[in-house]
Amino acid sequence: MSDPTWISVLPPVLAIVLAIWTRQVYLSLAAGIWIGWTILEGWNPFSGLGRSIEASVAVLASPGNANVILFTLVIGALIATIEGSGGVRGFVRYLESREWVNTGKRAQALAWVTGLIIFIESNITVLVAGAVSRPLFDRFRVSREKLAYIIDSTSASVCILIPLNAWGAYNLGILTGLGVEDPLGVFVGAIPLNFYALAALFLAGATVVWGIDIGPMKKAEARAREGKLHWAESQPMIDEEILSPEPNDRIPPRPVNMVVPIAVMVLMMPVGLWITGDGDLRAGSGSTSVLWAVLSAVAAAWILLLVQRGATVDELMRTALKGAGGLVPLALILLLALALGDVANALGTGEYVAQVTAGFLPPFIFLPVAFLVSAGIAFSTGTSWGTFAIMLPIVVPAAVALGLPPSPFVAAALSGGIFGDHSSPISDTTIISSMAAATDHIDHVRTQLPYALLAASVATVGFAGLGWTL
Repeated sequence: MSDPTWISVLPPVLAIVLAIWTRQVYLSLAAGIWIGWTILEGWNPFSGLGRSIEASVAVLASPGNANVILFTLVIGALIATIEGSGGVRGFVRYLESREWVNTGKRAQALAWVTGLIIFIESNITVLVAGAVSRPLFDRFRVSREKLAYIIDSTSASVCILIPLNAWGAYNLGILTGLGVEDPLGVFVGAIPLNFYALAALFLAGATVVWGIDIGPMKKAEARAREGKLHWAESQPMIDEEILSPEPNDRIPPRPVNMVVPIAVMVLMMPVGLWITGDGDLRAGSGSTSVLWAVLSAVAAAWILLLVQRGATVDELMRTALKGAGGLVPLALILLLALALGDVANALGTGEYVAQVTAGFLPPFIFLPVAFLVSAGIAFSTGTSWGTFAIMLPIVVPAAVALGLPPSPFVAAALSGGIFGDHSSPISDTTIISSMAAATDHIDHVRTQLPYALLAASVATVGFAGLGWTL
């Protein structure tokens, strides 16, 4: 739409309301896509349905989107292979034998630290942290909602602070396209000013250390202490048994079968960026590098098992396919989320929110405005990356026009995108966190929201204070 109006916010709003009301995330996203294309087709519902199907299929036409969806299936194969090898059980036993994780608090600390270490891509972070930590959370009677909150808070919050990963490559590409002379320097300068990401990480860590249970989380923790994994009416996003093959009785559980593949995955990310960027890490393809990293991890896991004679090639293939099949629902979620983002972009949803919101407040508090506008766009569209693509071309030229350093403005836009994505029930990262923790999605959204709002309040005050110093 050339001149977006309030109609442009209907698709994401419908998807959010339906997701909360019905707890049916797939149908809610599909409904948002349908109403969006119905609007674009002159309110013809049948034509809108046809275009919705076409647009959803067209998502795969983008190499980046196809890489993301394919990597989702491969990470399912990786998790199933690692669990089938006894790697997760070996790692857990190793921690328990050293008495490193023998309480609920330490189980939470493990989830938090895992989120910090695996920083190459947010979806990988939550899936690996969930697979490693979920058995310990259940054993020590810590709620799965708490697990979902911790891994969700550490995933995107850590990834946005690292320049040389998929997130960094994406944003450096945007800054380069905007003509920024030193995009890496600007990005690095924005890292200590990314108040929401830092506040979310600190709050999650403080919650682990001091047991800060706010609102619905307090009730979830009380239920978990009684040995109940879910509320009676809850519908877990995924059955965790799907990715848990029968224990391997040919070889003993060994932590090396988990540690080595994950280490290969982390180390291969910068290698992939270097190769795809022709020697320039900043110019590399994030989506391609992530896919290569996960495939390398699968190869490492297979080699380990073959060397140990813990499985045949045929058995490894069957396990990998079972694991990939277990994450087909997640791949569908990603496809629908990307399709909803496309129709929102066609309607000008982000531009409309930016135009309307930015006009209410005076220039001297531009930084908190940029943070809140980014948050509104990310919440309503369910995508932080789409928000960055909208907001960075707005805030960077504004900073230049005002004669101010761009890093604080970049930090505000990135920080708001993370907050909105963190809070939105239609965000892929929020949905994947629910899946990784095997908890009800709306239960995760409700228990996480008070923490997200608290961190956002800190960030808003921080950007307001920073704005006065410029």
